[in-house]
Amino acid sequence: WLGALRFDNLALRSLPVDASEEVGPRAVPGACFARVRPSPLHNPRLVAMSLPALALLGLEAPAADPEAAEAEAALYFSGNRVLAGAEPAAHCYCGHQFGSFAGQLGDGAAMYLGEVLGPRGERWEIQLKGAGITPFSRQADGRKVLRSSIREFLCSEAMFHLGIPTTRAGTCVTSDSKVIRDIFYDGNPKNERCTVVLRIASTFLRFGSFEIFKPPDEYTGRKGPSVNRNDIRIQMLDYVISTFYPEIQEAYSDNSIQRNAAFFKEITKRTARLVAEWQCVGFCHGVLNTDNMSIVGLTIDYGPFGFMDRYDPEHICNGSDNTGRYAYNKQPEVCKWNLGKLAEALVPELPLEISELILEEEYDAEFEKHYLQKMRKKLGLIQLELEEDSKLVSELLETMHLTGGDFTNIFYLLSSFSVDTDTSKFEDFLEELTSQCASVEELKVAFKPQMDPRQLSMMLMLAQSNPQLFALIGTKANINKELERIEQFSKLQQLTATDLLGRNKKHWKEWLEKYRVRLQKEIESVGDADTWNIDHVKVMNSNNPKYILRNYIAQNAIEAAENGDFSEVRNVLKLLEHPFQEAERFREVKEDAEEEGATATAAACAEETRTRLPYCSKPPLWASELCVT
Repeated sequence: WLGALRFDNLALRSLPVDASEEVGPRAVPGACFARVRPSPLHNPRLVAMSLPALALLGLEAPAADPEAAEAEAALYFSGNRVLAGAEPAAHCYCGHQFGSFAGQLGDGAAMYLGEVLGPRGERWEIQLKGAGITPFSRQADGRKVLRSSIREFLCSEAMFHLGIPTTRAGTCVTSDSKVIRDIFYDGNPKNERCTVVLRIASTFLRFGSFEIFKPPDEYTGRKGPSVNRNDIRIQMLDYVISTFYPEIQEAYSDNSIQRNAAFFKEITKRTARLVAEWQCVGFCHGVLNTDNMSIVGLTIDYGPFGFMDRYDPEHICNGSDNTGRYAYNKQPEVCKWNLGKLAEALVPELPLEISELILEEEYDAEFEKHYLQKMRKKLGLIQLELEEDSKLVSELLETMHLTGGDFTNIFYLLSSFSVDTDTSKFEDFLEELTSQCASVEELKVAFKPQMDPRQLSMMLMLAQSNPQLFALIGTKANINKELERIEQFSKLQQLTATDLLGRNKKHWKEWLEKYRVRLQKEIESVGDADTWNIDHVKVMNSNNPKYILRNYIAQNAIEAAENGDFSEVRNVLKLLEHPFQEAERFREVKEDAEEEGATATAAACAEETRTRLPYCSKPPLWASELCVT
């Protein structure tokens, strides 16, 4: 089945490859790649495969013997056997991690296998993530585990089907090989199954690929492994622009500065549009370091990501992000900062005064334009583009925040909002809308104080008496957030469900009236209101997903897979391939299967019960305990 793959490994022919065959962590100067060998796994087996992703490589669904094809995929995409034409290598890059330059990083767990020519002549780099030790593994083992691999596999495909630029995932293969992981860094390690994801993209080069030339950093003292090798920087720019931006190469072939400026302008705009897309589906990346930013504008490296449930502009999806650097509302700003670091890494081939001007002129304008265009579609504003639309969007998000509205479900419901003034219809809609707002119990969980009162008291005293010491162990923003949490939690003790519902209905009535007035302007500008309404609903339904990869959905699939049942991973994958459509048949199929396979133990019954929520449901209370680091 896999014999049809045709390799043509342009990256290894175009960029310097390290001559050393030495295995194990080391510095890799003067090279963009180092040759590696995948480490075999014991008893590899397929968890799931994405046929739409594999189709990019020219692989069709195996009709004759699907079991043999699954076994073949497990054998080759675990790294246990290397495909003919593949040349395994690990890519060298550096990065700014949480704002500080970290020096050489590189593919510590991922391996480039090569570039496959697709059926229409396009070129796809394929990678194995979790295939073993590379020169860039540092103190780690080059392995990934089942839970993180399932999350990356499902989210890569979910993002593609949402229409967001992303790397793809072809297969997820697990094994009986085990590694020890301390999931929450709390001294409770456990054995987990080694698992490998096949990743697919036009390229996995990133901003950090150009940071290997960085001289010693003034704050950390770390430097890139290829300082003073401007010849390699020129090689990389030639390769990236001619391969992935051929129209720019053609337009500026006789002027490298203009060409490099055009390239930087294009990646600036692509990045701005990408982040705007994230914001519009409530996606938080979690680790927006410069080494996790694609040089062609894709979402790359799915780690502690999360789709926001209850709308909170300061939502942090990564449990390790103590300062909130990569919070939802910080994503546009931090991606602009990362572009600034890319600009620094392109000097002297692109002078900083040129790139900084491009960044200031292009990024914010492109982000705001794309964000508002997308939000207009989400609200069904298809006819007019009015200045007041930006305020309407801001007020909607403020209302969501005040009422704890579920970001995805509120947007999805708005397509059924009717402009006509029928009071009973309006009340029914209001009832449905407020059912997607946080309950008193949910709010109590969300605003539960996180510090011991004595610890908080000590921190407050320290902030006054010894600001220097306080700065080492905490931030004023964190303390203020904790004080706000305590205040909110205290108010919630007196709040009844009836009071909350009344308050939420009042907020939503106010916003819906403004929305109604804006929709009325749309209708007045067209001749045929019925045709407008059909188009309005169609646009909304193709821009507001019903299904996203919520953490609790991923967790249910992970727990089933850890117990040897991969059906839920496959079920969720199929669902996420159609995020904008009704697909409750998946729910019904799953429930039938659960009935047949129900176990007698009470614990298993409890687990079964917790998976029975519809996939489009806002998360159950237990989901608030999930922590992804």
